[in-house]
Amino acid sequence: MTVPEGTPVYQPGFDPGSVCKAPPTGGSYGTPVAEGAGFKYDEATLHELVKEWSALAQEYKDDLDAAGKIARAQPPGLEYASGNNADVTQHSGGALTAALTQRVNYCQNMATKYRVALGKYATAEDHATSVINQQPKGIA
Repeated sequence: MTVPEGTPVYQPGFDPGSVCKAPPTGGSYGTPVAEGAGFKYDEATLHELVKEWSALAQEYKDDLDAAGKIARAQPPGLEYASGNNADVTQHSGGALTAALTQRVNYCQNMATKYRVALGKYATAEDHATSVINQQPKGIA
């Protein structure tokens, strides 16, 4: 399998195995976003990103249970080799648990960043609405 050239780009909701080969673009979950407002994604896309990062964090949390079982592995027998095997397995499980915990934290932080962006988006939207509502009605 060949590796595509260029830097990988996160494409929310894109399934490379799907029949549709056209990846979504920024704002593709809702209406296109005009440049200049400081927002790369529209509100619907931000909601989708929060959902996807939160779901990924939950998947890692679910995997933590299995990693904990590996970290608590007991030797199958009482001889030296079994004990040493269990020690190595427990060490591996501990490393897996640590890595999964880091991934959970990262995904939760990303979801939080998009929630904050949603708040800023809503604030900007409210401000724009109030400015428009202050304009005189009718033809000037």
